[in-house]
Parts: sequence; structure tokens; C-alpha cells
Amino acid sequence: MKSRKIFNRFLTGKIAVPLIILMVGFFSISTLYSVPVSQAASKDLRAAPESFTDLAEKNSPAVVNIRAERNGKGGPRVHRQFRRGPSQKDDQLNDFFEKFFGGRPQKEFKQRSLGSGFIIDEDGYIVTNNHVVQGADKIKVILKDGREFDAEIKGRDPNTDLALVKIESDKDLPIIALGNSDTLKIGEWVLAIGNPFGLEHTVTAGIISAKGRVIGSGPYDDFIQTDASINPGNSGGPLISMEGKVVGINTAIIAGGTGIGFAIPVNLARGIITQLKTKGEVTRGWLGVGIQNLTKELKEYYGIKDGEGVLVTQVFPDDPAAKAGIEPNDIILEINGRKVETSRELSRMIAETSVGQKVDIVVLRKGSKKQFNVQLSKREDTEMTSRNDEIRKQNEFGIAVSNVPPEVARQFNLKDTEGVVVVGVEPDSKGEKAGILTGDIIKEINHEDVDNVDEYSKEIGKIKSGETIYMYILRPNRGFMVIKLIK
Repeated sequence: MKSRKIFNRFLTGKIAVPLIILMVGFFSISTLYSVPVSQAASKDLRAAPESFTDLAEKNSPAVVNIRAERNGKGGPRVHRQFRRGPSQKDDQLNDFFEKFFGGRPQKEFKQRSLGSGFIIDEDGYIVTNNHVVQGADKIKVILKDGREFDAEIKGRDPNTDLALVKIESDKDLPIIALGNSDTLKIGEWVLAIGNPFGLEHTVTAGIISAKGRVIGSGPYDDFIQTDASINPGNSGGPLISMEGKVVGINTAIIAGGTGIGFAIPVNLARGIITQLKTKGEVTRGWLGVGIQNLTKELKEYYGIKDGEGVLVTQVFPDDPAAKAGIEPNDIILEINGRKVETSRELSRMIAETSVGQKVDIVVLRKGSKKQFNVQLSKREDTEMTSRNDEIRKQNEFGIAVSNVPPEVARQFNLKDTEGVVVVGVEPDSKGEKAGILTGDIIKEINHEDVDNVDEYSKEIGKIKSGETIYMYILRPNRGFMVIKLIK
């Protein structure tokens, strides 16, 4: 009975009117506060679009499939960018040990490789990776619309893994504009277009995961890291911003990694592309030194307290630094008044300086600052040669050493008779426990130079049982370090 009376009152309007007013008020409040919520959602959609269709349709026509063919010896060449991680040792050193301690016979083969590229102007210039076209006898470029062209290499830069090729067409070519990689922010959305595994014009999306990555591929590493899917065949393809401009050139992945790809920043590539286009080569300023960052142990070794500066590990005879008076073990603090904090930063400063220009360099030498005026020369890249070397063993600390073979010396800018290379380490030995690895190059023992096996044995013999030994070691792809042992 009570429920029926309430229902009747609702029907007659005694309850309906207040309830309707309450509901109207509720929806009015909801509508009032829905405006900023909608605006916030709209803002999020601009950062993370629901679709990349427009970007893909606009830019895909300018992305090309590159097929290179070359003849050679050995086994099928796999791009090194896709077979190692940033912490792995350099393949050339591994090749040396494989060649002289168990190599394989070589045979003739014809190799075909697949890569990507993108057209940057109506004249038919195409940017790609050096490793896509290096050594190619024939290059074929295929556009999305099916047109095929024979291409010629206009210039290559192995140090940054960039190359410029050109095609000739009597019809208009689609092009893609270069953007600004310096303005990229971590978390920003990007699009990758390429030909992974030969699957033409594959589009993947992701974000900028990191900037300034060093992965050990060359002296000018400064990669953009992205989680946009990149695979073999994507090499040379563009990494595109939400503005539809190229911000990177997809170049490398870590073998076995997922969601970790690397692209060359377009701002690093821009000047190189211009030089390749106008001169067919890249010229860089050359100081003539080997350098590396200062580790905690090196700071202690040289008595350095702050974190600034770069260690000079080698000064090449008759090169600019040597002529100016810079010496090994100097700490470079400034270039033209700009502080130097990392070896990568120093390399870029010198490389971007014109050949023949003079630079003021401030170094720290044995606790005192010195200034030098150095006229830079042109950097010349030399090829490695191969020659065997007699292995001599020294079993102190359970390690076997040899004089440094010329091919290893050239690779790491050493004199042929500078240091000894570790060719073996016994398990559970003092050397292994201290962290010595095969391939390490021992250059000094307790601040005394070690130029060959005889000097190594002599310096070890000076140290009495129970005394401390400091070995100054060059480790491939890691630089210099100090290892401490007790005899």
C-alpha cells in the first residue's frame, strides 16, 4: 500500500517535478565540466593520433626500395649494424682471432642486399645508409608506384654510415622534407617507413625512447633511439615526425632486441648530405689524437678531481696535435673556449671545424694548464692490412700475451710495437679474477711503458711478491682502463 501511494504521488507530479529538476541540475553540472575534459582529450589525441594514415599516404611515395648487388669472397655479408649490440667487441678484432686461430676457407659468392632510402629533391638524390650500397656493382631503386631506376653512388661516408645515390627520371619525383631533430622530445611519436625483410613500404609507429645514444658503430655516434619496429631492410629509411618531416635515418638495431632501434639524427646528416652532393666526399677537421672519456679509475690514476676533460691516449706523429706540442696523457679541457666533457663532444667539435682552421686548445698536464694553437688538417681514413704475428706466452697471472699484430695496431691507432695483446686467459687465474679479457692491449705497468713482450716480462719481473701491480689497458670498444692485481 505504501509503495502504491508513492507511485501515485509521482504520477500526479508531486515527486516528478523535484526529481526532474534534480536530474536536469545533474546533467547541467556534467555538461559544464565536460568541456575541459573534452579539450584535454583532444590535446591527448594530437600527441597520440588515432591514425597515421595521412602521414603514411603523404610520405610513402618518396620512400624507395634499394636493391644492391655485389661480387666478392667469403660468406654472405650481414650488415654489422644488425649483428651486434652496443657492448659487443668490434667484429674486426674477432675476425683477427678467428683468422689466425681457426679461420674458414673463403669462396666466391654473389651477394644481394635490400635496404631503404628516401628522395630529398626533384633531381633524384636519395639518402640511404652506407652499408646498404657499399661495394655494390649494381644498384636498383624501386618506387612505390612501381617505377624502377638504375642508381649511381654520388658519395659515401662510412664514419656516419650515410650515403647519397642518384636516379634520373623524366617525370616528377615525390620528395620528402627534412625536419629538425634537435627539437625532438623523449616520448614524442614518430613513424618509420621502409622495406623490412624485403616487405615493401612497411609502416611502423613508436615513440622517441632516448637521444644521444652511443652504440659503438663509429666515431660520431649520436643516435636517436626509438621503439618503432625497425628490422633488416629498414636501413636508410626515414624516421618521420608528426609534422611529416624526416627527423632521422633508420640505421641499426640490437641483435635479438625488441623495441630498440636507432636512427641517425637528421641534423647530423644534413651537412654530410650537402658535402656528398657537392663534393662527393666528406672532409673533416683532424687533430691527430686518440682520446677517451675519463673513468673513475682514470681520474684516480691521473689525480683529477672534477669530471671535465678528455684523456689524450695517443698523439700521431707529424699530425697537428704533435706539431703543436700536445702529448699523450694530456687532459683536453677546452676547445676555443668551450669546455669539453666527453670524447664524443670533442670529436664532433673537431670534425665540424674546417680543414686548415686554427683552434685554441687548453690541456691539463701533470696538474698544470697549458694552451696550444693548433691548425687542423684533413682527416684521412686508412685501410687495415692483415699479417700474422708470432705468439709468445707469458704465464704470469695466468694470461698469455703477444706482440701487437699490425692489423690490430692499425685498428686502434697504435704503433706496431706499442703494447702487448692478451691472447688467452686461464680460468680461475689471478688475471681472470682481476677482469683481464682476451683482446685487451696492455700498454703500461705501474706507469712504465710496455712496447713488446720483452718489456712486459721485464716490468713484471721488477715487482716483488705481495706488491700491487697496476696495468694500464686498452679494451676494444671500451677504451682505456686500469686493472689492479697483487703479485
